[in-house]
This record gives sequence, C-alpha cells and structure tokens, in this order.
Amino acid sequence: MSSESSTGPEMSATTKQMLTRVRQMVPPMLEKFHKGQLGRVAVIGGSEDYTGAPYFSAMASARLGADLSHVICTPNAAQVIKTYSPNLMVHPLMRSSPPALSSSDSGSSPSLTKSAPDTDPSQIAAQIIPMLDRLHVLVIGPGLGRDPLMQETCAKVITAAREKGIPMVLDADALLLVTKDPSLIKGYDNAVLTPNVVEFGRLTKALGVDEEVEKAEETAGETAKVEALAKALGGVMVVQKGAKDYLSDGKVTLTVDLKGGLKRSGGQGDTLTGSIATFLGWRRAYLEDLWDHGHKLNKEELIGLAVFGGSAITRECSRLAFAKKGRSLQASDLTNEVHTAFLNLFGEVDAKL
Repeated sequence: MSSESSTGPEMSATTKQMLTRVRQMVPPMLEKFHKGQLGRVAVIGGSEDYTGAPYFSAMASARLGADLSHVICTPNAAQVIKTYSPNLMVHPLMRSSPPALSSSDSGSSPSLTKSAPDTDPSQIAAQIIPMLDRLHVLVIGPGLGRDPLMQETCAKVITAAREKGIPMVLDADALLLVTKDPSLIKGYDNAVLTPNVVEFGRLTKALGVDEEVEKAEETAGETAKVEALAKALGGVMVVQKGAKDYLSDGKVTLTVDLKGGLKRSGGQGDTLTGSIATFLGWRRAYLEDLWDHGHKLNKEELIGLAVFGGSAITRECSRLAFAKKGRSLQASDLTNEVHTAFLNLFGEVDAKL
C-alpha cells in the first residue's frame, strides 16, 4: 500500500488542465500578507452527539491554508471540540432544544429550565449574525443534527449570510433545511451543496425533478441528475459525489475524475466541505487583487474552480490515506494528508507564478 501513496495521482488531461486553472487562484506565500487575508472560515454545526464532523471540516480548512478557522456549536460540543485542537476558535453560541418536561417536572423551579433567550432561534441567531462581517465563508451542517431549535437558528443565519453575499457550503443536516424550504438558497449562486446519495435523492424529490431527471438521463447521460437539480435550485452549485464527482450550477458541469480510496468511512465528506471553503476564501483574495495574478480567470468561473479544487484535494487525500491505512481508514487519516495532497496537485505556490 505504501508504494501506491508515493506515486502521483492519476487524472485525465481535462482534469489536469482544470487544476492548472485552479492553481491560479491559490495565493502565493508573501511577506506582505497579514493574518486573516487568506481565508476566515466558520463551520456552524456540532451538537452533543456529533463533535467530530465540525472538527474535521474546520481542520481541513485550516490544514489547506485558511488563516482563521472557527467552529460555532453548542456549549457541550464546544467543550469536547476544544480538546481536539487548540488551533481552532470554538464559539459555544448554538443551542439545542431543552428536554420536554414530564408531568412530574411540572412543578419544577424556573431556575431548572432554560431561559427564553436559549429557546428563541431569533435571539440565538442574533449572537451569531454579527460575526458574519468578520468571515469570508460559512460551512453549515457538519454535526448539526435535526434538533428543531438548531435547524431554525441555522435558517436565520443562512438568510442573513445570503443578504451579505457570503459564500456558503451546505452539507449534512443543513440540507434538510433546503429540502423543506428550497427558497432559502434558491437562486443564490454563492451557495454550494454537497449531498450524499440519500440527501441527493431527497433534494431531487423535494424539488420535483425526479421525472425530469429520469427523462434527461436517457438522453443526457450520467450528469443529468446534478444538472437538473442545480437548475431547479436556480443556479446553485451542486456536487454529486461518487466514483467521479460531478459539479454543476445548471449551466456548466465539471467532472473530477481523480482516483480516490475505496473505504467509505464516516466523516470524509467533512474534508470536502472544509476544503471547498478554503478555496472560496482564496476566491475572495483573488477578487481583491491581494497579489499580482494577471486577471487570467473570469469572476464567473471562480465558484466552479473553487469547488473543483476542494473536490480534487479530498479525493487525493482519500487516495493517499487508503494507500496507507486500507480498510482501517478513518476520517482523521484524510486530515493528515491535506498538505501532501495539495503539494501533489499544485506543487509549491510562491510569487513566481
């Protein structure tokens, strides 16, 4: 297995050309940059039962090169996530629904129940929304769970982030929000969805494109599903994960055919969300002309290139980790391969572009 990890990734000529374009939006390491310019990413998720997912997403973002990586989660999750790494900034601002009081608890003192601010999604979101002005990208969903209060709070944060034009990557149970109310992100071309197979099916059903997809597949081939869903969402970028990753906004469809590993352990999708988020942060740096890059890329293609880059990094992490660990591979093994994956795909990026 170790011999395979030492060989370079296999890819088509088209993918190689795309990675050359992606590389142009990767900032070189320059002395003039200051903290925060190359990406300020926040992951919103993390509940008492799910602490690994937001950590893996935030750490992938940090390992890939984002300057600042935050996790916004519940207090119980924050205590745990802080023990995973001192490199992440963890904010215990989310709240989960209080347990329903049984009849025997009906006479309990008010001091034993949660106060109104901790049960009002508007008030909880009001603690998070002011942070948005200090962030470049949001990842919403890793470890979120389906708690109604958590879900309602995220819906309000998504609405506020959309009003501010902040790019968002939605995954896991944040996609449940989209399934229930597609208008949250419909038509927002700064949004990226990364559903798994089950979540993808729920979305296509919720958007009423099942029959359209089936008809399109007969004539349009294997990318028909992701294209139909992206169109139904009004131009949102959707990632259809599989043996190859298909990325589409309904107008342009890209294929990432890098070979990945064969183990399907939980948490690997969190590396994807964090990686995409970092590239989206670099997109902002590119648009702000933080370095002399010659403006060779069109603004309209940068979201697609960012998602392509995040997908490629994740697949290469998976390949490298599987070559070393085989069937024992876990999500943390992908985290450990992020830097090597970057070097394999893009090499050293410095001022001599």
